[in-house]
Amino acid sequence: MALLSAVGGATWHCCGRLLTRPFSQAAGRGERPGGEELSRLLLDDLAPTPRPAVGLELLFGLSPCLLALRAARRRVARLLLQAGRSGLQGERAELLRAAEARDIPVLRPRRRKLDVLCRYQVHQGVCMEVSPLRPRPWAEAGEARPGDDPQQLWLVLEGLQDPRNLGAVLRSAHFLGVDKVITSRRNSCPLSPVVSKASAGAMEVMDVFSTDDLVGFLQAKARQGWLVAGTVGCPGPEISLSSEIPITSCLEFLWDRPTLLVLGNEGSGLSPEVQASCQLLLSIRPGRQLPPGLESLNVSVAAGILLHSICSQRKGFPVDGKREQTLQDPQDPSASSEVPRVAQHPGLSSG
Repeated sequence: MALLSAVGGATWHCCGRLLTRPFSQAAGRGERPGGEELSRLLLDDLAPTPRPAVGLELLFGLSPCLLALRAARRRVARLLLQAGRSGLQGERAELLRAAEARDIPVLRPRRRKLDVLCRYQVHQGVCMEVSPLRPRPWAEAGEARPGDDPQQLWLVLEGLQDPRNLGAVLRSAHFLGVDKVITSRRNSCPLSPVVSKASAGAMEVMDVFSTDDLVGFLQAKARQGWLVAGTVGCPGPEISLSSEIPITSCLEFLWDRPTLLVLGNEGSGLSPEVQASCQLLLSIRPGRQLPPGLESLNVSVAAGILLHSICSQRKGFPVDGKREQTLQDPQDPSASSEVPRVAQHPGLSSG
């Protein structure tokens, strides 16, 4: 009623027309027009949508935000937790405790505000304003000599442009125990919040490096004794005849020395210069005759298949030996009653 009376006092009719006069008196007294009626409204209804400050980006999703806090590699300006939940439990409670321990401001906006902030991405009710995470120069990766560990595996990515593809590749690489990831600085998507969400937060804990001279990097590692293995789609006659580099199935590949696995762009694959720097090309053989246009897999799917075929040769990699015993001796009651357990790779964190 106070709001209506205030508006009524500011209007009058003149010759059948509705005229208004400015709230000069209220403005002169420094009061907000509307008085009590507006003061009763929730601040969340009137406050402008908060936007990340200059130099910050909005990380979204429960796992990316929680792993970013654990890794402590980003500067965190504030944490945004969706309001309206009856109680914070599990990882959300841990997220809140970690933010309070670091004196990070915590806001509780409504879901529609988070939807707008995240441009309607799946945020799970959790967002954080953070500093960007950028790849480190590959010179900081450190020198790994082939004699130190014959089963070292670095993943090299040339020109991946889809952030969801990059995130899915990073997630598979972290899960399967890839030692380092190198990206080409040119024509590659940045380590954005979309990449982090697609990686389920693996990007927050992985070491990702980049280089301006990918060809020079591959040639330098080859001189050090590393095997540079590129990738190619289903090898048709035109590829087999034009390529002087041997092509082999990933199932026949023997991992006996440190290896760089090189994946190319989503559309064009490896560039001619990078492919010429490879000593071997790995392929995934299809299970049927494929029509034109379906000779290749999505790069993130191909990465998972190739990495698993290589990493399964690593010493100590989880092998389901009990399943083999069950198949060989089905009469053994102890073998048939036990459910095989898959051990976690030591290079993977529990998060």
